[in-house]
Amino acid sequence: MSERLLVLVRHGQSEWNLKNLFTGWKDPDLTELGVAEAKSAGQKLKQQGLVFDVAFTSALTRAQHTLDLALKELGQTGIPVTKNLALNERDYGDLSGLNKDDARKKWGEEQVLIWRRSYDVPPPGGESLKDTLARTLPYYVQEILPCVLRGERTLVSAHGNSLRALIMVLEKLSPEQILKRELATGVPIIYRLNPDATVASKLDLAV
Repeated sequence: MSERLLVLVRHGQSEWNLKNLFTGWKDPDLTELGVAEAKSAGQKLKQQGLVFDVAFTSALTRAQHTLDLALKELGQTGIPVTKNLALNERDYGDLSGLNKDDARKKWGEEQVLIWRRSYDVPPPGGESLKDTLARTLPYYVQEILPCVLRGERTLVSAHGNSLRALIMVLEKLSPEQILKRELATGVPIIYRLNPDATVASKLDLAV
């Protein structure tokens, strides 16, 4: 039985991250820094000697581009890749495309903070983190986790909030704990799972 390996990586810096805009389901590509971060993720995984059997990513360019660049660095561009909007970033609704400072001026700092950092209060026309979990977790359980448990070494390139959903389950975090969890762009987190899908070990390659 080969190892039950699951690696999560948040996409590299996007053009809208750089401009301090709410991105959500909008589809900007990576900046030059984001490209470098994605390549670095692949290099770090290569240094760990990791070989992947399958990969999953969202329907958004920045996550797909990150995955492509990482796999190229690994020399593993031929593996099957599944793209699904279940792994998309949280939909920020009416905030999408707005500068975060402008949003604070329009709605007030406290209200914007509630939308960004509460678990179950969505911005107008958008999703809360709880809503994002509701679409990401079933996809993980039905599609990604079975691959891992079969011994298929699995790489997931997605977004801050969709990955938080997976981390919440993997690390058994409460809604309050997951809200405080920050994910750096382009930094792989390596999990090895037990046969019952709990975490046997975790290695964060941020260092």
